[in-house]
Order: sequence, then structure tokens, then C-alpha cells
Amino acid sequence: MRIKSWISFFTVGTVLTLLVFCSNKKFTAGDSLLLRVTGILSEKHYAPVKINDEFSKKLYDNVLEKLDDDKHFFTQEDFKKLEKYQYSLDDQIKAGRYDFFDSAWSILMNRLTVLEKHFNTTLDKPFNYEGNASYTVRENTEKYQPNLKALKDDWSLWLQYQTVDRLYRKQEAARNAKDSAGSTAKPFDTLETKARQETRKFCTDWFKRWRKMDKRDKISFYVNAISELYDPHTNYYPPEDKANFDISMTGKLEGIGATLSERDGYIKVERIVPGSASYRQGELKAGDLIIKVAQGAAEPVDVVDMKLDDAIQLIRGKKGTEVRLTVKKPDGSIKVIPIIREVVVIEESYARSAIIDFEGKKIGIIQLPSFYADFSERGRGRHSSEDVYMELLKLKEAGVEGVMLDLRNNGGGSLADAIDMGGLFIKDGPIVQVREPRGGVDAPGDPDPNIVYDGPLLILTNAYSASASEILAAAMQDYKRALIVGSKSTFGKGTVQTFIPIGGGSSTDFPKGYGQLKVTIQKFYRINGGTTQLNGVTPDVIIPDIYDGIPQGEQEMKHHLAYDKIKPAAYKPFNASFSGRFAPAIQAAKSRISESEHFANVQKRSKSLAAMRDSYTWSLNLKKYAGQQNALKEEEKQYSDSAYKPMDRKIEPLAADLAEVKGDATREAQRKEWLKMYAKDAWLDQSILMMKDLLK
Repeated sequence: MRIKSWISFFTVGTVLTLLVFCSNKKFTAGDSLLLRVTGILSEKHYAPVKINDEFSKKLYDNVLEKLDDDKHFFTQEDFKKLEKYQYSLDDQIKAGRYDFFDSAWSILMNRLTVLEKHFNTTLDKPFNYEGNASYTVRENTEKYQPNLKALKDDWSLWLQYQTVDRLYRKQEAARNAKDSAGSTAKPFDTLETKARQETRKFCTDWFKRWRKMDKRDKISFYVNAISELYDPHTNYYPPEDKANFDISMTGKLEGIGATLSERDGYIKVERIVPGSASYRQGELKAGDLIIKVAQGAAEPVDVVDMKLDDAIQLIRGKKGTEVRLTVKKPDGSIKVIPIIREVVVIEESYARSAIIDFEGKKIGIIQLPSFYADFSERGRGRHSSEDVYMELLKLKEAGVEGVMLDLRNNGGGSLADAIDMGGLFIKDGPIVQVREPRGGVDAPGDPDPNIVYDGPLLILTNAYSASASEILAAAMQDYKRALIVGSKSTFGKGTVQTFIPIGGGSSTDFPKGYGQLKVTIQKFYRINGGTTQLNGVTPDVIIPDIYDGIPQGEQEMKHHLAYDKIKPAAYKPFNASFSGRFAPAIQAAKSRISESEHFANVQKRSKSLAAMRDSYTWSLNLKKYAGQQNALKEEEKQYSDSAYKPMDRKIEPLAADLAEVKGDATREAQRKEWLKMYAKDAWLDQSILMMKDLLK
């Protein structure tokens, strides 16, 4: 079934094709990196932009935002010195000049010197912890301070906020230690001094990281500010970064098993590698921001604004050692997550299935972590479509009446396998439409008329089901072959990238060569003509999620490509005896969800988290700050106390799978362990009830 001509990979974090394009652009030895990059982008990008005054203004804004997203360093007065560059950056690119960036960088470095003196002086003495001052934390800080005096005043409040938070947590830790061990509480002065010292260290380390950036780092920073204006997935990789990209947190190293990126000064978790240490631990999620890293119980190191390479080196380590990550969750909460490093168990990243027994019905479930494909060994490697094919055969042999395919948190993978997998459920027809930059459209589909499974099908998705997951879910929805159940939308990434080497040998700043560009080269569309880009796939039944009020996925990213439509492909809806039960099953599910106390609480919590993340004013009075924190804990407790209680259903591995590992206690435990993820799964229960309605 495999369509070997389509070997593209596309995922939520990174999309890779096995075809590496070479640019036709001819460069001379004297052409700058800026000219080479924009030349390749002009030639190869799906939606190239014109390098003109409008582009110049966007680049001007993007550079300043990337340098100072939280408005901690630049002032409105600084812009008077820089505004002359707003509409000349296009000319500087063509000339290979960095005048604007060098000027902005000079202001930043001088400002660090001034603010370093200010924060050291401010932190030399205790704050007033009994006053009425407050500090507002915003997701997006809109305005720069008018001048240096106002900036220093804001820093003073921010330093107090940082210290109050540390002091509060130290008091809580001391109180808990006293309650549990009967130890003597540390004096307030001791805790207060330690809190200020930690705030000072945080700022000192932060400033050091800025100053550590060498010329190559600064050039890379500026080139990425340019490439990001094309779309958020088009990026520049110097040779060292490209090498790290190829190996970092892929599951083939000893470490935690997470794909990381640098986003707005933070180390962002893009994807959790299935079967890895992070996956097993369960608390680290895609979208989390890592702000500190500690080696076991050692003092944590702040990684905010740290180079990605340096942060990865801190996180990597030998199997069996512990790393403790302090992360900022999408809702703004802070959590310390301990992870024991290990080698990824590859088997756990493959498709796996189980049987659900509910009220006399046998329902099969296939959990697919990614659309994996191994093109090594001359095409004899393992493929997700072939594995799902085998799981379907086993489920049919076990006598299931319906099948659910769980694509939640599936970031995508092989397009060929998404197409082949769609063919397991339909007779023939297109699965996806692929549009080239010049407008040509291809509609690859399933050439095999055999249907492996023709019974009721339900697909579970969420906000991190992306790319290949979206293609399959969309196709099954358009064919009316399956019901889609999940959060209000999937990720919304409907583009594919490839790496393109930047020719031209080397230079003094880049002795190993200029590296490569990851460039968006194609866009994907549903067979009904709409793209999955930006809007994702809207499920037939939407299940409330606590993060519904927080922007997620492609829509969260700036400079993303737009949603649009093309002509629908020629296809015929799937017609089966159970198709007429889709509408009543959908209506019944919506009624159940609207009447559910659990989902009502989820929606309340969602609104609360969204409001808090947008803007929250913290008192700098220690007693009042503690009251705010305790109130938030009580709110969280109320939500936790009403946590979901699963319905009476039984889920077990297939007997054939257990027979395969009989006598091997470890492997037998692995075949059962993964099912714990469904123990209190409200989404799964709603899907089971929907499947029961389809089986009437």
C-alpha cells in the first residue's frame, strides 16, 4: 500500500523531507549571508515576500520585539535613535550590512550596564513587604517605558515581585518542613536575604547570557528575524545548530526525550518523544517553557535567554541520572518536574492497540503517537501505516464491533503513511491535496481498492494533533467515514518544510560553512478544498479543555500563512449501514457534555486560567501576596476535588500481544502499563458512549 513517491515528513515541531533541495541561485564569493538567505527564500519559499520598505518596517519591529519582548530594556527615547532605520533595512540586506542591528545591540549592551548597577543597588537592602505596591504580570506587554527613569521604576517593582515570590515559596517550604519533621523554622531575615540573593543571581546570570553572544550568534539572530517574516517554520541553521537539530532530544540519545526550541527567550518544549523519560514521567508537555534546570538536588540554573545549545547540554546526561526542570505551564503556573534520564524505548513509539469492554460491546482502540516511517534498509524499515494495518487485523480477529483511533498529541510525521493509513478505511480516492508555490495541485490517494476495516470508526484529536494527524482526520471527516472527537481545533499546521544548504563555502565568521535553511515549500489542503493551515480540523463533537481560553497551535505563532481554499477534489462519501447513526450520535454526545458537571467545571477553570494569563496584578505586600497564592490553590483544589470519575468499563491488551511476551515480566508489564493513560480519561468515555450509539 505504501506510496513510495511521497516521502515527506511534516510534524508540529519540525517538518523534514527526505528530498534535500539545492538552490538554483548562483552566488559569487563576495555575496553576504543576508543576500544568500533572501535569495534562496525568494526562489524556494512557498509564499516569497518582496524585500522592500514594507518588509523593512516589519523586520525593524521584529528585531526589537525579539530583543526585548517583555519591554525590560528599550525605551521610547531609544527609538528616536533607531527610527531612521525603519525603511532602510531592505537596502542594508542587499548590501550585506548590519548597521541597524549593530546600533540596537549597542543600546542593549549599554542598557545592561546601567540596569545591572540599578538591580544590584536595589537588592542591597530589604523591600517594604507591608506596603500597598503591586505589580501586574501580562502575557503581552504592549508599551515601552517612555524614558530611563520610568524603566528603572518598573524594574524596581519587578525586582520586588521576583523577590516576594521567592520569599513566599521559601516560607511555605520552611512551614511544610517544620510540620513534617518538627524542625525549627528559619528566621524571616534569613529567608528574606536568601530570596534577594536568588533574585540577584537570576538577573546576573541573565545579563551574562546576553553578553556571551558572539558575532556568529548575533548574525544568526538577525538572519532568523528575517526568515521568520516568511512564516514561523522557516528558520536559519548554522552548521552547529543543524547538527544539534539532527540529534537533539530525538530519543536516540541518553536524556529526557523532548524536542526543544528557543522561542522569545525561553526554551520551549515542542514535542515529547513517545516512550522517552519525559513521556513516562508524564508531567512535561508540549508548550511548556523550561526556565530552570538542576542536576538532581543541585542548585538550579536559570535558562531564560540561554542559548539553546547550552540549555540542551544541561538537560542531556547519562542514563539513570536525574534532571529537575522548572517549567512555566501555558496557564502561567510554575512547576518543578524531576525526570530520570534514560534511553528511549523505541517500541513504545509504535502503534499499539487494546480492547474495551463496555456494556456487552467490544471496542478496539489504537493509540498512534506519530506517523513514523523508517526509510533506511532500502525501504524495509518500520512504517506506521503498516503497523496500524496489523493492529486492525488483530482487532478484527478479536471480534471488535467498532474501532477508535487515538491521535491526541500526535504531532505528525510521514505524509505517505497518512495517505496509506487513510486507504485502510476507504475503497479508493484522494486523501489530501498538495499545492506547490506556483499553484499546481496534486491529490495523492489510495490506489488499493481493498478496505481493511469497514466498521464504525471514531478518531480522537486535540490541540496538539498536527500535520499528518490533521490530514487523516480531515479526510475521514470529509468522506463521512469517521466521527472526529476532541478539543475545539487541532494544531493548524498545514505546511511542509525542507532543508536547503546555503552554498558559498565559508567565511571568517562561519568557518564550517553557512549552514542550511529550513524552508516552507508546500501547503496542504483537505479534499473538500479547505486547508488545515491555521484553522486545523474542527471535531464533530467538541470536548471542553482547560486551555480552551489560551491561544494554542499555529494561531499563537506570528507571521503564519493564512487559511484559504482551493477547488475540492473528486471524491465520494463513504456509505455504510451505520452512517445514518452519525447525526443522532453527535447530538446525544453534545447533550451529555452540556449536562456534565465535570465539563462545566472544566469550562469554569478554562475561563479563570485565560483571564489570569492575560493579566494578573500581584500585591507586593507579602501577607496579601500569600493570600492571593492561597486563593489560587483553593481554586485549583476545588477543580481537583471534582476531578473526573470514570464510568464502569474495562480496557485490556490483546491476548495475542500478551502471548507474544509471555514469561518476560518486564515486557508483559510494558504491554499493560500504557493503558493507565486511559484510567481517568473523560474524552475516552465520551467516545465510548458515541461508539455505543453507532453500534445500536
